[in-house]
Amino acid sequence: MTSLTNQNLPEIGQRIAVPGYDRAKLSPGIAHFGVGNFHRAHQCVYLDDLFATGRDQDFAVVGLSVRTEDKPAFADMRAQDGLFTVTEVDDGLFRPRAVGSIVQLVEPGDREAILTTLTAPEIRIVTLTVTEGGYYIAGDRPDLQHPDLVADTGDLSAARTVFGLILSAIRIRREAGAPPFTVLSCDNLPHNGDLTRGIVTGLAERVDGELADFVRREIAFPNSMVDRITPATNQTQIDTLAREKGVEDKRPVFCEPFIQWVIEDRFSAGRPALEHVGVTFVEDVTPYELMKLRILNAGHATIAYPSALLGLTYAHEAMRDDLVLRFFDDVERTYLLPASPEIEGVSRESYLAKVTERFANPAIADTIRRLCLDGSNRQPKFVIPALREFLAEGREVSGLAMLQALWCRYCYGELEDGTQIEPNDPNWDALREAARAAKDEPRRFLQQRGIFGDVADSEAYAEIFSRHLRAIWEKGTRQAMEDYLSGARR
Repeated sequence: MTSLTNQNLPEIGQRIAVPGYDRAKLSPGIAHFGVGNFHRAHQCVYLDDLFATGRDQDFAVVGLSVRTEDKPAFADMRAQDGLFTVTEVDDGLFRPRAVGSIVQLVEPGDREAILTTLTAPEIRIVTLTVTEGGYYIAGDRPDLQHPDLVADTGDLSAARTVFGLILSAIRIRREAGAPPFTVLSCDNLPHNGDLTRGIVTGLAERVDGELADFVRREIAFPNSMVDRITPATNQTQIDTLAREKGVEDKRPVFCEPFIQWVIEDRFSAGRPALEHVGVTFVEDVTPYELMKLRILNAGHATIAYPSALLGLTYAHEAMRDDLVLRFFDDVERTYLLPASPEIEGVSRESYLAKVTERFANPAIADTIRRLCLDGSNRQPKFVIPALREFLAEGREVSGLAMLQALWCRYCYGELEDGTQIEPNDPNWDALREAARAAKDEPRRFLQQRGIFGDVADSEAYAEIFSRHLRAIWEKGTRQAMEDYLSGARR
């Protein structure tokens, strides 16, 4: 067994792919908040590929986190000189590589060290993968009244949130005459750049009007669309990597072969030439974003809740279950695909076919529980916007109502056999309370205005949702779904 370190790369390179460049020649240019599996399987891989071409080796990554619970992971990666493996898996495919694009990992929660990194003139881009729940969203916009954000604006010099630290760094750099950086969100949110701009600018307005004007004028917040299915790593995967390749990696990542990144080409102080390794730069990311959020992300929700209620464990099992697969195909083709924009040179049908293939990948072992996670934040981003559009156009929405009725039944917190569902949402207590009230009064679930917004005002939708939820409780999940698929759309 060989430990993953710079010193051991020559030996490891005889077993798996290793960085095709001299890591000693890398220098920082990107500071990244949220060094989790997705970031390492996505942004770090693109940069690793780019550095191997000899280009832009001054855009290596410094890893940051405001979460002290990330200390063990950062310590493990530091012991490996920032190296980690990314293994692409599919049916019959097991392709690991060592990735070397992270050159420094700052102690999580150390605000002074984080600010030192963010204010270094060589840092030209700040990227984020802090998850959907990390943006302080209430309803469809950030909650600038959240106590964490209020505390930051009360004393910016002591800021501790990601956004407060970014704003503090912007102010320090401005006062020092250092060039402004770009803030690039890589989280799976609609218009993630606009959202990030809204938070940072909103905080700046509370601190200093001139600082807010500077943010609007000088700081770029390009929107981006990211995609690669990257579940949590399990022990079986770690053991397989060690057994088959003889590589000891304390923090390995496993993901699907598919990867995509689309970015609006607006940067404050230059960018790496990632177009040479497959990144798509566009003027407006919106159509790409909507296609992905609706066909893929809402598609995940479509299989997640019925599969959980039917006792399935993995996404690939869901795609082999005839009932779940038929429901997925119906909702995709009737609602989600039509609600997705047409893009020149991109086929929605082909995209759906690829998504279906990706969901069925057994080697990923993507858990249904992961897909069910954080519905209170994901439903308003992935499903409800399409639902709102259909209602505004007077189109039928029965399938989307069934999807949300299944989510409500899941939030009840108990399967049909009495098995308890462990909390799986930051707002689990409120969801469960609403779902339990909805067993007798279905509309109670829709009264969660922070999730459903004005959709809750639609009498037609409330009636369809209520009918589906009653059917699930009276007949059970499987029969209610069969009845829906048999044509009961009214």
